[in-house]
Amino acid sequence: MIDLPKGYFRLRQIIGDSKVNPPIPALIPLSRSTWWNGVKEGRFPKAVKLSPRCTAWRVDEIYALIEQLSKTSKNQQTMK
Repeated sequence: MIDLPKGYFRLRQIIGDSKVNPPIPALIPLSRSTWWNGVKEGRFPKAVKLSPRCTAWRVDEIYALIEQLSKTSKNQQTMK
């Protein structure tokens, strides 16, 4: 088992941001609206409010989501 870093990801670290210099690559390439809809529907982890203007997601929950999405993708590929 890998030792995951502790802490939080901000949204731009999850979905990426090509407008900043240097660009931030996406861990999960989705639009903001798709991400927020997934959070609302319970498909993605709930956000944590760190302050009134700071929303973030737990690193371990994002890595677990990536692992889950990876397994789903592999299963769909083997079914073709």
